[in-house]
Amino acid sequence: MSEHHSGPVETGAPMNYPEHEKTYGLFIAGTKYGTAILVALMLAMAAGFFGGAGFIGGLIAFVVLSIAGIFLLR
Repeated sequence: MSEHHSGPVETGAPMNYPEHEKTYGLFIAGTKYGTAILVALMLAMAAGFFGGAGFIGGLIAFVVLSIAGIFLLR
């Protein structure tokens, strides 16, 4: 507000595009792996609660599905 811009605001400051691309890459990776972990959690909870696997079976399913999901997404 206190600065006087002579041109449009869109061209006022130079952008750091490598930093933007790095942040975007981290966001996409976090979204991808976070979704894989949540899907593995939902499947393991379904196996544990409804499939009769119990807590230990659900935990084992979660670990196996998480490792498989992360391996396949790489």
